[in-house]
Amino acid sequence: MRAVIGANYGDEGKGRTVDWLAAPLAGAPGPEAVVVRSNGGAQAGHTVAIEGRRHVFHHFGSGTLRGVRTHLSRFMVSHPILFAEERSALAGLGAAPLVTADPRGWVTTPWDMMVNQALEQARGGGRHGSCGLGLGETVGRCEETPFGLAVGDLGGDGLASALQAVRDEWLPRRCAALGLDPGAGPLAQARAEPVLARFFAECRAFADAVTPCADGGVAALGAPIFEAAQGLLLDQNALGFPHVTRANTGLANMVAIAQDAGIDRLDAFYVSRCYLTRHGRGPMEDERAIDAFYAVDDPTNRPNTWQETLRFGLLSPARLGARIAADVAAAAERLTVRPSIALTCLDQARDGRFAWLDEEGEVRTGPAAALVAAVETASGLAVTAQFRGAAN
Repeated sequence: MRAVIGANYGDEGKGRTVDWLAAPLAGAPGPEAVVVRSNGGAQAGHTVAIEGRRHVFHHFGSGTLRGVRTHLSRFMVSHPILFAEERSALAGLGAAPLVTADPRGWVTTPWDMMVNQALEQARGGGRHGSCGLGLGETVGRCEETPFGLAVGDLGGDGLASALQAVRDEWLPRRCAALGLDPGAGPLAQARAEPVLARFFAECRAFADAVTPCADGGVAALGAPIFEAAQGLLLDQNALGFPHVTRANTGLANMVAIAQDAGIDRLDAFYVSRCYLTRHGRGPMEDERAIDAFYAVDDPTNRPNTWQETLRFGLLSPARLGARIAADVAAAAERLTVRPSIALTCLDQARDGRFAWLDEEGEVRTGPAAALVAAVETASGLAVTAQFRGAAN
């Protein structure tokens, strides 16, 4: 079984790595493949471009364009509004993905999203760099209050009353606790009946489109490829709070799912660009202009209202190896893990000369082979995949 994990702050190339792993399994004799989303929610943005088709995956697994099915684990936070939009976009690309979901997975409501956006705006210069899609508010509501909403609730008789409770009871309490005006800005239409009615319909549509399946049954769906979202440096336990995400971004959730499913071994691919990026606020291991070394080509991560402009720095192979080792060590007692590294964006070095940081923080340069050697030496791991260009 295989796993794909972002090794930095996200935007490393997880989507193309999942697609690369899925390609030989799709349509081949033997077991089908299933991409298992192991954390995060619709704020993920994993880009895949194949055969003239390009899509940025949010809910669906990045093997979808290969015909590979998706499983939304209990750690995935579903967003019925955006699920419907993405499903429609994929249909336009000729994809009709099969999706299963663990009924325990939490669900984002429009009110989570509105509170998230109003709160981020209220922070002014102290913004956290949120995507504005309500993931953190959803986790807090479901973990800490009686107003939780799960995938298993979306087709049930109690859905209408559950949504009304979120809107009429949780929302005013949450706004009061945060000092937000419940009738202003992104919250101006929160109490409107059409908002509730539309979201009720979207929840029902989600329930109709998704087949319930507990995580313990995932191995019976096909050969699992676990797909993480964000990266190790944004894990909820990483340094840099509050500029992190409320999720386990490494092996932790995958190990829990694998144990439920009777899986005892994972080949884990830790993905990194050949340089460092961060989208959103918060500290970076290294931040500097990299134009002298790299001609960055990134049509996905355009400047936006919530995460602003993509930031850059140079990769430290030593630090990369250390955080991968820590993630593997935390899982090794529960599962056999065989880690390796995938490097992306290797086409973007100017004149074929790459730049990185040595253990003293000094800039080193050299060809791709020298960067790969530096990464392998510092991490003690093999670089098993190298990606150049927009497609695999």
